[in-house]
Amino acid sequence: MMKIMICVFNFKTKVGERMLFSRNASLLDACVLGALDGGDTYGYELTARIGAAQDVSDSALYPVLKRLQRENLLSTYDEAVNGRNRRYYSITDEGRAKLASYRGEWEEFKRTVDAAMRGRAQSPPA
Repeated sequence: MMKIMICVFNFKTKVGERMLFSRNASLLDACVLGALDGGDTYGYELTARIGAAQDVSDSALYPVLKRLQRENLLSTYDEAVNGRNRRYYSITDEGRAKLASYRGEWEEFKRTVDAAMRGRAQSPPA
């Protein structure tokens, strides 16, 4: 049996208003992997990259980063910056494969929702 964890994220519209959508936690995973696909970064910057599309706090993001690291979807390394240690996150090959899967599912999801919202949804085959 598959467990599905439902989270609520606030997505930003182009005009800065908030839209409320229920999504499973995989959406945040996909956003993290997508942001890291653009290059290695540290937690604060990652929060800012993801925050451009949806509200996410550091306290919500760090447990996700730890889990993705345990699942070998991302790796970390430390670098000294201005005399302080900064932890950077990097997407792995397994993470890129998972991201490709998320992107494919997202495109299918968008097509299905777009069709339903335009009154063109089809019933599943019997």
